[in-house]
Amino acid sequence: MLQPATIKFLKDLKKNNNKPWFDKNRKIYEAAKADFASFIQQVIDLHSKKDNTIKNLLAKDCMFRINRDIRFSKNKSPYKTNFGASINKAGRKAMNAAGYYFHLEPGGSFMGGGLYMPMPEELKKVRQEIDYNFAAFQKIIGAKKFKSIYGNLDKSKEFLLSRLPRGYEPGNPADEYIRLKSYIAMTTISDKDLGSKDLLKKTVAAFDALHPLIEFINKSFE
Repeated sequence: MLQPATIKFLKDLKKNNNKPWFDKNRKIYEAAKADFASFIQQVIDLHSKKDNTIKNLLAKDCMFRINRDIRFSKNKSPYKTNFGASINKAGRKAMNAAGYYFHLEPGGSFMGGGLYMPMPEELKKVRQEIDYNFAAFQKIIGAKKFKSIYGNLDKSKEFLLSRLPRGYEPGNPADEYIRLKSYIAMTTISDKDLGSKDLLKKTVAAFDALHPLIEFINKSFE
């Protein structure tokens, strides 16, 4: 579980997103950050029993900075109002590798993962893997545990091409997945669940259910 003080800090930060307030509450921030890091490390340690590519990861290498890059943004708020962690074989700095993600933000927390907006060459490889091994792909996203937690991959308009990319014929049975530009699955986390003793167990179970998809995607890069 995450400590109530961690949740409260993020709620208070959302109401006071400015440097003077943050500096005044820096010790509270450091405690909240440590609490989140402790939780993420527990997730890594437990899930690495299934996915050994993450067994040597440290939470600090997966967590994102709370400072926002405001150089090219109209929103000049200096801080993010969430804690986030990208868990894969190279941590948050991994390029073109599928992995897991945990987003802590009161009122908008979620977890899941996959491959987000890969470069064209990597995206091409994933599409080819799905086309060549569609039966295996269907088995992964049709698995009972996957469907009960995630339902399906995210097919939001921002992630879906209006037509098949060049090289694929209409009527391809994998049409709706070949047209995707990202391969991600997410499930929301209620504020009540954030403070639950079952949060760690539920997070590891969610990542376990996602693991076959992560393996399938990363295999396409080999």
